[in-house]
Amino acid sequence: MSLRAGIRAGLVTSLDPRVVDELLDAHEEAKRNYYLGGLRLSAVEGGRLCEAAFRLLEQIAGFPRTPLGKQLNAERVITQLANTAPGTQPDSVRLHIPRALRLVYDIRNNRDAAHLADNIDPNLQDATLVVGVIDWVLAEFIRLYHNVSANKAQELVEETVTRSAPIVQDFKGFLKVLNPNLKAGDHCLVLLYHRGVAGATFAELESWVRPAMRTNLGKTLKRLVDEKDMVHFDGQRYIITHLGQQEVERRHLVKPA
Repeated sequence: MSLRAGIRAGLVTSLDPRVVDELLDAHEEAKRNYYLGGLRLSAVEGGRLCEAAFRLLEQIAGFPRTPLGKQLNAERVITQLANTAPGTQPDSVRLHIPRALRLVYDIRNNRDAAHLADNIDPNLQDATLVVGVIDWVLAEFIRLYHNVSANKAQELVEETVTRSAPIVQDFKGFLKVLNPNLKAGDHCLVLLYHRGVAGATFAELESWVRPAMRTNLGKTLKRLVDEKDMVHFDGQRYIITHLGQQEVERRHLVKPA
């Protein structure tokens, strides 16, 4: 079972499967667009995720549910949830998730993400805020309905995200980087970025990199670990660090050639 399928399986035990699919699809597309530099589309998909998340909150709170395809009154849902008696629902359902979704809505509707209104272009700062919030929202749903800790929920979200790097194609376990122009270090970073917290062994990386990169692979990885702090080696597996993730995203290395 894939990671996404596992997340879905846990959520649909309590929540509407069609709306859960909308939530997961919007999250995946928003992150994919963000990595590819499509900042406007990332914010639009963030708004789509909000539409799904509000419907899930309606279901959780026992409110009349807005059907998919029908205009949703987000302000009404936010107010209804805030007025729900404390203790009847988790504070994340009553207050935190709705307020977070409102922020994404405002970015989408008022900062020129979905339409041309005031000549303000969406920028990296806005898109980064949107994807950070939708990551947190998805993690909260996972925490509440998979019965895991907040840290574990965020880890699952991060794994889902890193495994969707569009530059890497998975051929039954063989990871192929779809950019022949990357140097060895960047090639390894992209592979490890794609693997996320699972990391990769030396043998795995050796099998995935291009033949010309294998002779000096040990030196390449040592430089990434010891000189650049972009990779961590735990004695068995190489795992990308936050610095390495930032490098991949800053230089848009996940974008296919």
